Amino acid sequence: MSDDDFYSRTLWRIQRLIIILGTAGLITSFPYFGWRVAAGFGLGCTIALLNFHSLQKVVAGIGELAVRSGAPVSSRGIVTRFLFRYFLMAIVAFVILVVSRESLYGLFAGLLLPVSAMLCEAAYEGYRVVFRGM
Repeated sequence: MSDDDFYSRTLWRIQRLIIILGTAGLITSFPYFGWRVAAGFGLGCTIALLNFHSLQKVVAGIGELAVRSGAPVSSRGIVTRFLFRYFLMAIVAFVILVVSRESLYGLFAGLLLPVSAMLCEAAYEGYRVVFRGM
């Protein structure tokens, strides 16, 4: 596998890691912390995955705007989508806080899932460089 092919699949691997870590966390959180925390964690995982996918689209849109420097293009839609994501997450967190504080802990844990997936990807890339010599 060439270097370009390996690095072009990075975002795909991170998305798969989010799904794998989320599933493992959901399976283990239910028996240890109860259904409320597991429900919050599941919702946090879903929001994190959708947020990661949306962020990919925003970054791709900004890159496309930078490439099309000849014609003036409005970036208002990209910025609106970017801010709308955080507005929706704030509303969901508030509703969960009102309904169940335990679920809010699970939600926050689920929202941190992309960070864990990126750390796993960084460790994998480091392993590949050190032990496989690229």
